Amino acid sequence: MTEQSPALDNLLTESRTFPPSEDFASRANATADWYAKGDEDRDAFWAEQAHRLHWDTEWSQVVDWSDAPFAKWFVGGKLNVAYNCVDRHVEAGHGDQVAIHWVGEPGDTRDLTYADLKREVSKAANALLSLGVSANDRVAIQLQMVPEAIVAMLACARIGALHSVVFGGFSPSALRQRVDDAEAKVVITSDGQYRRGKAAPMKANVDEALEGAESVEKVLVVRRTGDDLDAEVPWTEGRDVWWHELVDGQSEEHTPEAFDSEHPLYILYTSGTTGKPKGILHTSGGYLTQAAYTHNAVFDHKPGEDVYWCTADIGWVTGHSYIVYGPLANRATQVVYEGTPNTPHEGRHWEIVQKYKVSIYYTAPTLIRTFMKWGADIPAKYDLSSLRVLGSVGEPINPEAWMWYRENIGAERCPIVDTWWQTETGAIMISPLPGVTSTKPGSAQRPLPGISAKVVDDKGDEVGKGGGGYLVLDKPWPAMLRGIWGDNERYRDTYWSRFADQGYYFAGDGAKYDADGDVWLLGRVDDVMNISGHRISTTEVESALVSHPTVAEAAVVGATDPTTGQGIVAFVILRGGAEGGGDEAIQELRNHVAKEIGPIAKPRQIMVVPELPKTRSGKIMRRLLRDVAENREVGDVTTLADSSVMDLISSGLKTGGDE
Repeated sequence: MTEQSPALDNLLTESRTFPPSEDFASRANATADWYAKGDEDRDAFWAEQAHRLHWDTEWSQVVDWSDAPFAKWFVGGKLNVAYNCVDRHVEAGHGDQVAIHWVGEPGDTRDLTYADLKREVSKAANALLSLGVSANDRVAIQLQMVPEAIVAMLACARIGALHSVVFGGFSPSALRQRVDDAEAKVVITSDGQYRRGKAAPMKANVDEALEGAESVEKVLVVRRTGDDLDAEVPWTEGRDVWWHELVDGQSEEHTPEAFDSEHPLYILYTSGTTGKPKGILHTSGGYLTQAAYTHNAVFDHKPGEDVYWCTADIGWVTGHSYIVYGPLANRATQVVYEGTPNTPHEGRHWEIVQKYKVSIYYTAPTLIRTFMKWGADIPAKYDLSSLRVLGSVGEPINPEAWMWYRENIGAERCPIVDTWWQTETGAIMISPLPGVTSTKPGSAQRPLPGISAKVVDDKGDEVGKGGGGYLVLDKPWPAMLRGIWGDNERYRDTYWSRFADQGYYFAGDGAKYDADGDVWLLGRVDDVMNISGHRISTTEVESALVSHPTVAEAAVVGATDPTTGQGIVAFVILRGGAEGGGDEAIQELRNHVAKEIGPIAKPRQIMVVPELPKTRSGKIMRRLLRDVAENREVGDVTTLADSSVMDLISSGLKTGGDE
């Protein structure tokens, strides 16, 4: 019998571990016995988590999975999501607690207490009602990181309307696709936004997007940039309304209505690999339960003591779950920052941490590697002693970037929670618990209490310790997506068809177990390279490159190779101050990878580049790099944060590169 080749080779090993301090562990929200509780009686575990919220009507059944893959959680229960995030804290006497420390890019600031938030959300809810929005209608929101964005989301939740938030940097055509698919009745946007010190128009792009959009009745416009914009704000009389003119005059009283636990809360579009974006649908009770539970357990958040900062944008799911719904349900005081990390200087984040005494900081590996590139001397200038928990989200974090984060931001004392989850899962699924887990650089470690996941081979059988394969979720979870908006067939086909016989959810990520049985994410299965019969993950080769002292960031792709099937081509960004790019330095990097992983993974070619092509949420677009590596015409660059990056890379290649 021939031995089946593994789904994914397991190449890198990591032996460093960092247990929590005794002091941290003794005060932690989550304890080790939660895992057993979650395994022994999942329904009772999730019922206990749901009871952290206010329910107007108790549920009769924790989960109904009889119509799989369509779940119902907390069946028959009723609640209001906005009431849980705002009103109940005011009623409990915490109206004076700051909910949001808002920091504008130009340096203006606003603090909103929970009482302020309740007033603003009530007025915005009344404003939406006055525009004819009611329960089950859809409202599209394209706003930058301003308080009105959060207020608008909560106002929709308050009246039972679904919001569809579209990232502020998306093009008119991307906005139009999403507005049409959701049949949005109202669009909320701003006159303009600040990006890297300049005011750029927003409303003009929205107008371009909405030309001929049949479902849209009103456009509500937040005044943000005002006179800083060079151009007039285009206006359609009868359709367009200024936020301040409509909202400010509304009553501050609004009685929230309780909606069914399965009432739709929002649609969030995630780009499909082909064709039109998928509208991921999330509902109310289960989603809010898991968002609040994970924010409490994973970040060890203490209401009234911590200052929390998630650096994501509300246009992504991280902003929905860990800026709006999870933190506010848990009565967090949080920082919301409008701008880019290097405006007006590269220490901006650390200046904000120092000023507001941020204690929990949650960001993406791509930003951590950018900080590495800028140099450790920048955070060293600031007092970061208030920090006590650090988090990572968005893609696997290389062990060396993790160590840099621990040493230079966390002063070697803050637990790091490396979180795996997706738009579709709604909330964190796999992560260390900061007061329980001995953390490992680069590993998300194990599913949270109450969550079930495993790594399986092609046939759907679980791989053993040290094995690699496909990451699947084998039991339903409260925050799971309830389908793709308007397309149940696509939902089944996209997420449930690969392991249909087993009933597993699979969304395309590869993973491995290490010798201890901890989970390591290996990136998208689409990005796996086939080198001389070995299936090698791009993540592991990238991590080997980043472990070299000169490298800040790396992206690796497999390019067609007549001998080996695919050859490894690497693109690297050097750390601040590092010299390199010469033949000798490149040869050293190739040898370094061979030493770290094995000769099989030695890159065929390494190119030093000034930047990498990234989406606006910080994910590296390896598809474009494959085009470059195979000398093809570069594909669609519209979703890139900076489309000129591809010109820089292409021109750099014409001047050389190493064979």
